[in-house]
Amino acid sequence: MQEDNNISEFNANDQNIVENKELSIWEALIPVIALVSMLAYNIYVFGDDALSGSNQFVLLLGAAVAAIVGFRNKVSYKNMLAEVAENVKSTTGALLILLMVGALAGTWLISGIIPTMIYYGLQILNPTIFLAACVIICSIISIATGSSWTTSATVGIALIGIGETLGIPMGMTAGAVLSGAYFGDKMSPLSDTTNLAPAMAGGELFSHIKYMSLTTIPTIVLTLLIFIIIGLNLDTIGTPKIEDKLLAIKGAFNITPWLFIVPVIVIIMIIKKTPPLIALLIGALLGGLTALIAQPNVVANIAEAESLTFQSGYKGIMNALTVDTSVETSSSELNDLFTSGGMSGMLGTIWLIVCAMVFGGIMDAIGALARITKSLLALATTTFGLFASTVASCLALNLTASDQYLALVVPGKMFKKAYEDRGLAPENLSRTLEDSGTVTSVLIPWNTCGAYHSKVLFGYAGATAYIPYAFFSIISPFMTLLFAGFNIKIKQIKGEFN
Repeated sequence: MQEDNNISEFNANDQNIVENKELSIWEALIPVIALVSMLAYNIYVFGDDALSGSNQFVLLLGAAVAAIVGFRNKVSYKNMLAEVAENVKSTTGALLILLMVGALAGTWLISGIIPTMIYYGLQILNPTIFLAACVIICSIISIATGSSWTTSATVGIALIGIGETLGIPMGMTAGAVLSGAYFGDKMSPLSDTTNLAPAMAGGELFSHIKYMSLTTIPTIVLTLLIFIIIGLNLDTIGTPKIEDKLLAIKGAFNITPWLFIVPVIVIIMIIKKTPPLIALLIGALLGGLTALIAQPNVVANIAEAESLTFQSGYKGIMNALTVDTSVETSSSELNDLFTSGGMSGMLGTIWLIVCAMVFGGIMDAIGALARITKSLLALATTTFGLFASTVASCLALNLTASDQYLALVVPGKMFKKAYEDRGLAPENLSRTLEDSGTVTSVLIPWNTCGAYHSKVLFGYAGATAYIPYAFFSIISPFMTLLFAGFNIKIKQIKGEFN
């Protein structure tokens, strides 16, 4: 596991699975049933606005239910609080990344970097090929950087803007962006989860990647075909007239290909294994410097000054980094697009992640996560049942622990011996962990990954809007079960295939 390139400071070796022999499976499921029921009603009442705050409190209510179950089973308040603290600590890197992404989005807007990406993208891409192109572009960037998070924060934001201008639903574009981003994240040797999965299963990195390609390549091909079919049927929207959009962008910003230098520098830094937090901080500062040079009038307007001076420049850049900023153009559609919340715009997502970690921490402290996983393992009486139980366990952990790392670590530790006892090579477990743990985290709105991507790409509305179109994440667990069910390329410990 390559710590210098991780989004999170997560350390699998520090994760102890808490077991509570006095806790029954039904008691372990009480908080889950309560949480899902409360979230379902809350979403029914608030709709997409549920993630603006009410879901966060529901997560705390779910944590309270879990705590009551814990008290009834002799788990102390001190132990629960300690586990919550450990969970929140594990997300420190992710929370700081969120703040830096907010800062970067602000300076990349006022510097003209994002508008320039949209300006040239509108001239190259059209609705028919756009979605498939999003998958391919994001796959390449994610493989190169090893990070779906960085991909969303850079090219993902620009592609969302291009898609909206072309008249393509934002959820559809986000689904294509995330499909490519998670394909690259899975297959890149630079990815933290790609290193974590074989470490948990007892396998080797490149053997894991090679074996994982058996299910991942068909999944991405199927995903591309779906988006191509969707693109071919988008002609009902028609090819939008983009001339007015292009003129509006040029009227508000100085557009030049030289602005691409900043995102290229950030991507190169990630490829060279610069910690993402540092790379994004440098990217945000370079965006601010570029804004002063390329867009002096924009910076002055942000600072509510008549001209650019040292003081107005400082104020304009600091506003872009930290608070809501917007750039007005002659196009009302672009005015809605050219806005940024800065670091303050990420605080709602940080609040969501912290509340999710409270629920996950108490569930772990009372032994509920271990009990649920053990019960799923007990159902695995066949080889296919073992694979199915692993998939179900990963999904359950993403839903309850709200963190993709725990969705790999807990099942990885619990199921490792079961795979060995059946004579199955560790690559089977590591591949299943990735096919069902890594990629499905983005489908859970209150999971760290779901919360991050939905906010970074286009606000909380994205949490429910992109889920039906995140085809790569949806298909992956079914693909791994298909291979297991039909006994396709199931590797034995001796290196043979069934």
